[in-house]
Amino acid sequence: HRPAPPWPSLACSLALYSAVHGVMGGGESRQLPAPLNGDDSNTEQAEQLRRELARGILEEALLKKKFIELGGADAAKKAPTEFDPYLNNRVNAVTLTQYIITSTGNDKQLAMLMNAIQNSCKVCANAIEKAGPAGLYGLAGTENSTGDDVKKLDLIADNVWVDCLTRSGTCCLLVSEEQEEAIIIPDGAKRGPYCVAFDPLDGSSNIDCNVSVGSIFSVYRRQSPDDAPATAADIVRPGTEMVMAGYCMYGAACELVITSGNGVQRFALDPALGEFLFVGDMVMDPKGGKKIFSCNEGNSLNWDEPIQNFVEKCKASGYAARYVGSMVSDVHRTLLYGGIFLYPADKKSPKGKLRVLYEGFPMALITEQAGGLASTGMFKGKVQRILEVMPEHVHDRCPIIMGGGRDVTKVLELYTA
Repeated sequence: HRPAPPWPSLACSLALYSAVHGVMGGGESRQLPAPLNGDDSNTEQAEQLRRELARGILEEALLKKKFIELGGADAAKKAPTEFDPYLNNRVNAVTLTQYIITSTGNDKQLAMLMNAIQNSCKVCANAIEKAGPAGLYGLAGTENSTGDDVKKLDLIADNVWVDCLTRSGTCCLLVSEEQEEAIIIPDGAKRGPYCVAFDPLDGSSNIDCNVSVGSIFSVYRRQSPDDAPATAADIVRPGTEMVMAGYCMYGAACELVITSGNGVQRFALDPALGEFLFVGDMVMDPKGGKKIFSCNEGNSLNWDEPIQNFVEKCKASGYAARYVGSMVSDVHRTLLYGGIFLYPADKKSPKGKLRVLYEGFPMALITEQAGGLASTGMFKGKVQRILEVMPEHVHDRCPIIMGGGRDVTKVLELYTA
């Protein structure tokens, strides 16, 4: 009778090994050599070698299990793959909805308003994406409040924004570029404390040629008593009194950029998830970034001398000219790359062309919060900050000079020279 070996039996070792590896979630498959056929001495030696190998495998498995229990689980994880960044971003990224909940504190109405705004942007993005097949290109045959020809998508975007904001129950007054008069919500049960001014589809003249367009908005809290309908005076106020501002760009990707006075946050729409995912904070290069100037030089003969001189200096000093013709696109590029965006006053338009409440103010606040400057240039007899302009009516206009401090400062110095 042969005495039992001092180590575990082969069957026991294999069972323990399987159990340990099962607990660890599986491991590399390790095959033991098959028994040898031959005389008894060879068979006995082979059995001994197989037992020793089984014992080594068991010890290795037990050491790995102990290592994981002691906190070394990260070392036992699978090797990273090229898909990890994609999966981590979609699973772990902060959504706009999460950001709204955490950033608005106890202001439930502001959270509901922000959700209504993001829903408006999603619906508009979908309509723009399907505009060609749905026959939505072309003019609607009307003009808006400022005399511009209205496109079909202008009307659709306007209806989307008005409906979403009205039904949110958080607004008491709306101002749309597409409507002459402010929209006052009379029902006290269906209104809230906020006034919103918006351009539902900025740059829509570019929509038929598939160039990026966008939506721009500004948000004010009403000042008049809550027990009565709001008035235009609740929103015809300086930009320094805005609660929030932002824009959504519909381009190769749909991006939503917002600020509530605490930096600028950038979100991108994941169409598969139907959610805006946080991309990062937008901060302009303090050194000015790329040397880019953006303006419509077709108006240059009507500009004042400082603007003409600045543009000529840009050309002579190696600046690149970039102009899309959609304010959202041009300002978005300026914020990310640097440089300057100009739509100044001229002889034909002494107040400029861009509207204060839903173009000048929101873009100025975003630019300043990102670390840039936003000025009117010479306007009403003085050089002033855009956010300090006092609008005269809901569709009032103002000149625009905004971008990195390096370039905006150069323009302003030409006015004081």
